[in-house]
Amino acid sequence: MSGARIITPETRRLIDFPMQVGESPSWDERTGDLWFVDILAPAAICLHADGRVDRYDMPAAIGCLALCESDRVAVALQTGVHILDPKTGSLKLLCDPDGGRPDSRLNDGKVGPDGHFWVGTRDEAVPQTGNARLYRVAPDGTFSCVAENLKTSNGLAWSRDGRRMYHSDSSLQFLQAFEFDAATGAIGRPQRLRDFTAEEGRPDGGATDASGFYWSAGVSAGVLNRLSPEGEIVEVYQMPVGAPTMPCFGGAGLRTLYVTSLASDRSGHFQAGTLLAFEASVAGTPVHRFAL
Repeated sequence: MSGARIITPETRRLIDFPMQVGESPSWDERTGDLWFVDILAPAAICLHADGRVDRYDMPAAIGCLALCESDRVAVALQTGVHILDPKTGSLKLLCDPDGGRPDSRLNDGKVGPDGHFWVGTRDEAVPQTGNARLYRVAPDGTFSCVAENLKTSNGLAWSRDGRRMYHSDSSLQFLQAFEFDAATGAIGRPQRLRDFTAEEGRPDGGATDASGFYWSAGVSAGVLNRLSPEGEIVEVYQMPVGAPTMPCFGGAGLRTLYVTSLASDRSGHFQAGTLLAFEASVAGTPVHRFAL
């Protein structure tokens, strides 16, 4: 990390309620709303452009969510991928790719350029056994397992041209990339980009910017790391929270960075999970919608 530029951005807190494990911020460019989850509450939450907050309590732990073309929301619960209708609050099961496996739950996920919902799992065994997987879920509910032998699948993001997929393992502390075919969803062999130390920041959720760089939430170090396509940390953004979990770009021109965090005492005192924002010097890459 030698030579990385250290930056302390001017952040603002967007919510006045605590979260346990804030995750999966997702910008809705149609409405100006920001969706996110509290994994253990468990709840899907919508912060509207006018400041109103809608909360949708979930029947099981929620790892992530994804916006749909129909303005519904795909939610990845421990019991499978469901479709939430924000107008009624109703949930409808789409599929259960993980099949109720013990010591496992759906975790980080994002929609790829292929219009499919890519969602990984976290190995909940103590100690972890390497049972985590990455699934590709189609709008019709069919799915396939595309990677396994992981511990905590995380960090999904795609390059602006859709030809590269980023993926991390938070427990094994590495970042990898795959060549990606947007037409078919096929991926190439993994290319290991970086092995992180806990001091650099264990890689949690990720996002990409329009300049081709990858942003990783360093959940163990209180930072956001901006990495080159080759895996070099070029900028380190110091956060006012000890455990940031995931960045996402939104706002006008996709120049606002939204960052969720989890409850922790890593900063030396207890901090509840929250939602932060700051203005970025570069625009983000748009995130795709689930073709449903």
